[in-house]
Amino acid sequence: MTEAIKSLEALCAERGMRMTEQRRVIARILEESADHPDVEELYRRSSKVDAKISISTVYRTVKLFEDAGIIERHDFRDGRSRYETVPEEHHDHLIDLKTGVVVEFHSPEIEALQERIAREHGFRLVGHRLELYGIPLAKDEK
Repeated sequence: MTEAIKSLEALCAERGMRMTEQRRVIARILEESADHPDVEELYRRSSKVDAKISISTVYRTVKLFEDAGIIERHDFRDGRSRYETVPEEHHDHLIDLKTGVVVEFHSPEIEALQERIAREHGFRLVGHRLELYGIPLAKDEK
């Protein structure tokens, strides 16, 4: 079991959740996902590990994890709610509108600009979510 999975399970325990074997499988799938899977994809991956996991179990577990602040839900304009574990460090997303691929990135310049804008408008920034949507450049545009 990796440290990341132990960390997710520890977060669940801290929030008083009983970690059934099925919840552990779903948590492990979420931790190991390099992408941002929707519930149906989580079900496909989880049921390969444990054929007894039902789609309703995945829906309930995802809702439980989201309500507990362990995972985040994203809407990348593709008609599906997609999920990722709450990251240790903030990052933003760039979504390829042709393929749906989601690129995670961090930009200190963007973070500083957002802080400055909030201050200029009399606010202390406590959080934000930035999603950029684009299409890949043609080879001659690179």
